[in-house]
Amino acid sequence: MLKQIIFFLSILAITFCQQPGTLQAEVHPPLTVQQCTNSSGCVSQSRSIVLDSNWRWTHKVGDYTNCYTGNAWDTTLCPDPTTCAANCALEGVDYAGTYGITTSGSSLDIKFVTKGQYGTNIGSRVYLMQDDNNYQMFKLLNREFTFDVDVSNLPCGLNGALYFVEMMQDGGMSEYSGDKAGAKFGTGYCDAQCPHDMKFINGQANTIDWKPSPNDKNSGTGLYGTCCIEMDIWEANSKASAYTPHVCTVQTQTRCSGTQCGDGSNRYGGVCDKDGCDFNSYRMGDKSFFGQGQVVDTNKPFTVVTQFITNDGTDNGYLSEIRRIYVQDGKIIDNSRANFPNFRGYNSISDSFCTDQKTLFGDRNDFAAKGGLKALGAALQRGMVLVMSLWDDHEVYMLWLDSDYPVTSPTTTPGVARGPCSTSSGRPADVESQYPNSNVKFSNIKYGQIGSTFGH
Repeated sequence: MLKQIIFFLSILAITFCQQPGTLQAEVHPPLTVQQCTNSSGCVSQSRSIVLDSNWRWTHKVGDYTNCYTGNAWDTTLCPDPTTCAANCALEGVDYAGTYGITTSGSSLDIKFVTKGQYGTNIGSRVYLMQDDNNYQMFKLLNREFTFDVDVSNLPCGLNGALYFVEMMQDGGMSEYSGDKAGAKFGTGYCDAQCPHDMKFINGQANTIDWKPSPNDKNSGTGLYGTCCIEMDIWEANSKASAYTPHVCTVQTQTRCSGTQCGDGSNRYGGVCDKDGCDFNSYRMGDKSFFGQGQVVDTNKPFTVVTQFITNDGTDNGYLSEIRRIYVQDGKIIDNSRANFPNFRGYNSISDSFCTDQKTLFGDRNDFAAKGGLKALGAALQRGMVLVMSLWDDHEVYMLWLDSDYPVTSPTTTPGVARGPCSTSSGRPADVESQYPNSNVKFSNIKYGQIGSTFGH
């Protein structure tokens, strides 16, 4: 998934590093989740969330001097990656006041634009914690994952996302000596796009070959990217949605450079499948299934169920299918079916679906080349971290999710039409100024045995 999620402060420039700050206490907002079995029902678990380290103010240890301003590192504090990590402190945050992130019981509310004491925040990304120092690791092979979501206040161009990535449980703190902050401060992010905009990777600053972004005054890219397997359970606004597995040839969070990252024209030469194998109902030919007033009515909250089915129905089998079910107003709604002439009526993701879809759309099947569902299933056995975010897209304006993309292709070509939004929609300057009060709500997170997390 394209994850250029934007945050800026007009007074205090931000970045992140690996030293824990002491100027403001880091207090994780509580969030209740439930673990379920078919025999005993669901049991509540007291958990919390943590803000990703890329959003945090970073300053010189012991004072208020910024380590990073605008698109530039302070070359005195950060002459090289290791010295920078030692000199800079990652600070605690005011979740509600600065970032517009609030929790209540089992509900998480993420606001799009928040005007706080020190400036304006746009979007955010949080992780579910097991305890104050460790992310919760979900092992979902032969299991299902369920949550409620309200996307009614998300227009074209925004993405309220819930997904899993194969981060390290402690954020890399035990693996990398330069990381003194760890999961408590939201370190260690990775995904299948191998993002280069992470300012610290593996406990070191990503200062080498740092280049300011041409279209985002607060972002840039460094020499290194950070890669891992990614399962996009949910990427959506009120107009369109998709769920998408991405696989990699590497296990757990891995720093990349050069051809490993799969940048630009070398997209398919890297270690991760950046395209993924997506199921977007609109893109698969059913334009009346998901949206405002549609079968799944985005004017109201609904439940999303994702089942990770093994070939033999046991924990020892391999992942063979990813099924999607919705529940709204007490009614169970099966996922839509693909609707193209001479194309099988798939309504779930399998390796055969991915092969047939890629053939129909004329896309390269990098998903199969890098391991397909078996590779994802192995990651689900090892354990993955839950991510929830709200973001806008400075690269291609979320057209890949909710509009026609690529914009140069005829809309009659299968796979180009992905949602009803205009190709002129989604510009960050527009959505940030016109829809600042947008938000997404995730609630009632449950996980457990197949069939245990929802009424049926």
